[in-house]
Amino acid sequence: MPVMPALHSAAWVVPVSAAPIANGAVVTAAGKIVDVGTLEVLSGRYPHAPHRHHTGAALTPALINAHTHLELSHLSSLSRRPHQGTFTGWVSQLIALRLELGATGVAAEQAAIQSSRQQYENGVSVLADIGNTDLALGLVDIYPGRLLSFHEYLGLTPQSLTKNRDRLALEPATRLCSGHAPYSTHPALLSALKKRAKRLGQVFPIHVAEPMAELDMLRHGRGEMVDFILVRTGEEIVFQAAIGPEEGSIHYLYRLGLLDERTLCIHGIHVSDAEMTIMADTGAKVCICPHSNHFLGVGSAPVQRYLQHGILPALGTDSPASNPELSLWQEMHLLASAPDAPDAATIFAMATLGGALALGLDDQLGSLEPGKEADILVVPLDTTADSSVSTAADLMKVLTSRPRQALNQDSSSQHTVSRIAL
Repeated sequence: MPVMPALHSAAWVVPVSAAPIANGAVVTAAGKIVDVGTLEVLSGRYPHAPHRHHTGAALTPALINAHTHLELSHLSSLSRRPHQGTFTGWVSQLIALRLELGATGVAAEQAAIQSSRQQYENGVSVLADIGNTDLALGLVDIYPGRLLSFHEYLGLTPQSLTKNRDRLALEPATRLCSGHAPYSTHPALLSALKKRAKRLGQVFPIHVAEPMAELDMLRHGRGEMVDFILVRTGEEIVFQAAIGPEEGSIHYLYRLGLLDERTLCIHGIHVSDAEMTIMADTGAKVCICPHSNHFLGVGSAPVQRYLQHGILPALGTDSPASNPELSLWQEMHLLASAPDAPDAATIFAMATLGGALALGLDDQLGSLEPGKEADILVVPLDTTADSSVSTAADLMKVLTSRPRQALNQDSSSQHTVSRIAL
């Protein structure tokens, strides 16, 4: 029996793949989007469809968090005070606290559940999670949206390479796997991980070009990161230059054959125009994490240059260990507040379609288009008056510069983000 279409309207509809629609509407049926347009046109096309008007709100695609670490949620005390010191100094603090509190257990699991629940309540329907344990894997079935749980591999020594290869061979084909970073994962292991991901048609995330210390290591075989690894492993590892003195981490990944349209470069701060050309040519994606980068003092991703190269970045929150507020609304707000900020519509596209493209979900999510899933947010415009936002430009500024009290911290607030009922 055919499902009766439902008509949802609001002061604004934000398709993302097209310009915002004033007095817009979306028609849904059986969990899919059937039509998008003005209320006047769609009410004529679907005269018998039940109609609900969402007063003082905009209808938008659900948000996509393309990078987080739920298993580190119980380490949030690290981000409650300003970070002072080096990147490896912060890593040392994280490792020490994780040893003290445990990597798994009831507290870690409950903190992860709470983090994921808060993100869903704030409009995030897809979480791309990276973890060294199976903690997040156990949350996949209870997360209301999609939780993509990647098992992260790292280790630079020959001994760790053998162990990791053996472990990787035992992973079920359904298990998503990732490499940690160029500075922490043996190149042969990165190649094996990418070959597996390619064979299985899976996305391959990797932290890249986050701290400058990574470049010192790859260019010169020395520096803060090398010193940290030697102390950490206690092994007599010989480091040599892996790239030219003017090259970067993307060159390194490219030479290893790791870059294609299913590769997700996480952070991507210290990336040259030549490297962005490589990324554009190979189809590689990038996910930036503004709040985490600011907290750790590692720099800011060059968003405008990515856009100039035809690359729409995704957005991620990273973990509570380096981000005091896990909210994609806050990530958008930070981007919008930057002196060289892209326009607000682009920022919102990064939090929606950019994430869908990065995770290979753009045929299902990321924009309001016929045939895609009807995962639609009802975002209040901070007033009950539909006329408060008079232009599309005003609308996008409101969506990307939402005040902190609008971030769903109080479930009784009129600012609460919700989803349309299907």
